Amino acid sequence: MCHHARQFWGSILDYHGVRRLQNGFFLRSESFFEFASHIDSLGVYEPYGGKSLHHQSHGESFFSLFLNRFGTRGIYLLDEPEAALSPARQLAFLQILKELASQSQFIIATHSPIIMAFPGAQILNFDSCPIEEIEYESTEHYLITKGFFDNKDLYLSKLFE
Repeated sequence: MCHHARQFWGSILDYHGVRRLQNGFFLRSESFFEFASHIDSLGVYEPYGGKSLHHQSHGESFFSLFLNRFGTRGIYLLDEPEAALSPARQLAFLQILKELASQSQFIIATHSPIIMAFPGAQILNFDSCPIEEIEYESTEHYLITKGFFDNKDLYLSKLFE
């Protein structure tokens, strides 16, 4: 990762409006199991759909978190939220983002062309140094996915030659 990325995250975390926000959440797919276990140890299920996150499928538990924990006037740092979401759930996740985007700030690290397609999203390319803004249709993830869907047989034949 470019050393500018650390400066970028530092500037986000120093954002002056954070003190006035009423809600926030940092989601990292790799640590979700520990988070769900912590919620179980507290016995606090109501804010997470009324049942243990461990008693839901991986995708259901993530989506339950999004539906029940995210509120207004918050800042949400999400690291690859698509990891547990089917394409249909990613589209439903976009609806949640739309409902909250006018009052909350979302910073999302994603490889999902579906999530990157959120209208008006600012997409930053961390693969370049310095970090730069990039158009949706120019992202590697969009280009590979579109190329595969447009030329599936060609892609598969080259992979399996």
